[in-house]
Parts: sequence; structure tokens; C-alpha cells
Amino acid sequence: METLFDILGWTGSGLIILAYSLTLIKNKEYLEYGKYLNLFGGLLIAGNCYYYNAIPPFVTNLLWSVIATLTIYKRKSEKRKCNNTQCLT
Repeated sequence: METLFDILGWTGSGLIILAYSLTLIKNKEYLEYGKYLNLFGGLLIAGNCYYYNAIPPFVTNLLWSVIATLTIYKRKSEKRKCNNTQCLT
């Protein structure tokens, strides 16, 4: 079981690093992917931290995932609002 949580933690770290690297690309489509990578990466790291009873990084990564979720939700709300008013983004 320990190996599984190690793999999940390392995968989460890789996803967050990949998300950050996508911010260096000037393509909005890649930025959209980055939000999901942050969400899933944070959740995987949080799971790893919880397993190892590392509460401070668990809380940090859980909040990281909440922020990513709010960002995704906000963007989807803006798109819906924009589609209803025919605005350009």
C-alpha cells in the first residue's frame, strides 16, 4: 500500500510541475488543461500526505485543489455568461 501512495504522490507532483510549465506557453487551451492538472495533482499529493499523516502539506494541497476547482468553476461560469450575451473572450 505504501508503494501505491508513493506513486500517487510522485504523479501528483509531476502533474503540478507540468501545469506550471504550461503557464509558460502562450496558448489559452494549454492553460485550461493546467487548471485540471493542478486539481488532480493537488488531490494526489493530498492523498499521499494524508496516508503519511503529514497534515500541513495535506491541508496545503487540499486548499490548492479547492482553488483549482473554484478557478475551473469561475471560468465555466464566465463562458456560459459570455455565450448568453455574445461577447468575445
